[in-house]
Amino acid sequence: MPDPTLVFWATKAASTALGEALSDFSIRIMDPVVAVFLGFVFFALALVLQLTRGRYVPAVYWLAVAAVGVFGTMAADVMHVVLGLSYAATAALYAVVLAGTFALWWRTERTLSVHQITTTRRELYYWAAVVGTFALGTAVGDLTAVGLGLGYLPSVFLFAAAIMLPAVGYTYWRWGAVFSFWFAYVLTRPLGASVADWLGKPSAEGGLGVGSGWVSLGFAIIMIVLVAVMYVRPQTSTALASREAPRARVG
Repeated sequence: MPDPTLVFWATKAASTALGEALSDFSIRIMDPVVAVFLGFVFFALALVLQLTRGRYVPAVYWLAVAAVGVFGTMAADVMHVVLGLSYAATAALYAVVLAGTFALWWRTERTLSVHQITTTRRELYYWAAVVGTFALGTAVGDLTAVGLGLGYLPSVFLFAAAIMLPAVGYTYWRWGAVFSFWFAYVLTRPLGASVADWLGKPSAEGGLGVGSGWVSLGFAIIMIVLVAVMYVRPQTSTALASREAPRARVG
């Protein structure tokens, strides 16, 4: 896993926006069933590639994150569109699923720290949690913007403010590093998704009308640039960082 630096968080936020926009674009240009199937295939192939590396490779890791972003969005949307669950019910369901994933991870490994992803089993727990955060974040973002009628731009400001809480809590209120990391990780999803929806949705729905295709392309380019920066200024892996400076960064 990469060390959770500023570049990490910027890339993670870009991946959430990309996942939201690309999911919307895919469903718009092809049959939704085909889009979801292709999203799952993309996710499965990217995850297999990541799991077989044995070390942190920026391009591979972030490809997997992008794939999770697309599939996680589709998973949340399927619950609402296909099964007819409300946004509140979908958010509650995925909150329970994510809590259950964390509980099982903790019971088995006695740690939820990304600094200690040193075995395949722990990495599987990690990616299960990541999928859960994307699905939950998507549902929460839809709940505030659409279900509660807040709108996309106000949701951007809401989640931008909320994501400062774990940073403040960790720095000043003695919040645990692991709790702060996952708190922020969940919130990057509705923040990025709200930005993507605000940019891509038509003006009649409260967006700027740029289009999900162009938004997807824009955030894909941003992710590529950020990953390229990681190769110019290599990040340490979390396993190494935990041995050298266990409290240096949140996560």
